[in-house]
Amino acid sequence: MAEAEPRPKRSKPLNRDRVIAAAAALATAEGLSSLTMRSLAADLGVKPMSLYNHIGGKEDLLDGMVDFVFAQIDRPDPKGPWRSELRARSVSVRAVLARHPWALTLMDSRSSPGPATMAHHDAVAGVLLNSGFTPAMATRAYTVIDAYLYGFVLQEAAIPDADPEVGLSMGAAAEAYPYLTALAEGHLLQPGYAFADDFDPGLDLVLDAVEALLK
Repeated sequence: MAEAEPRPKRSKPLNRDRVIAAAAALATAEGLSSLTMRSLAADLGVKPMSLYNHIGGKEDLLDGMVDFVFAQIDRPDPKGPWRSELRARSVSVRAVLARHPWALTLMDSRSSPGPATMAHHDAVAGVLLNSGFTPAMATRAYTVIDAYLYGFVLQEAAIPDADPEVGLSMGAAAEAYPYLTALAEGHLLQPGYAFADDFDPGLDLVLDAVEALLK
């Protein structure tokens, strides 16, 4: 009796979560501008029209991708101490955005936020309101923290690696830009300097300012 031929392996079933995860991975690997329904379908090995069985279109896809990112951020405990909870949350946001740099420009721009996004914002508001912040104070605190956080992440991603030749070029500019030169030679060009090292001290300054709202 002839041996039966092995059945071909079935590909992993397509669903909304898989489509969104693949879109996020594609945006991370090749940039958000490279993400199209056609490129996503090719990456998944399916026809473009099959994607519409799981997402409503490009805008729905972007909404889902943002929610995918928010789901990875450590959510603060609304009943916990606000400073430690929001500090841990800020560190988590920075780490997640480092993995998904394309997400920064989308996170607060979507008009149809998903459940993970809403739950995250609700938890941040909750920890502030439960700690004695008025709604107005909580709004200001949230705005200030995220302005620092998103700004740092954006600048960190844009700063090139240190170039030893910069030190030589600064020498020629010392007379024209004495204060900038003093800053560079006294700190920025010192061995071991890293822009990333300023994140924690800067975050503490921001949290000190937020704490002053309660006084």
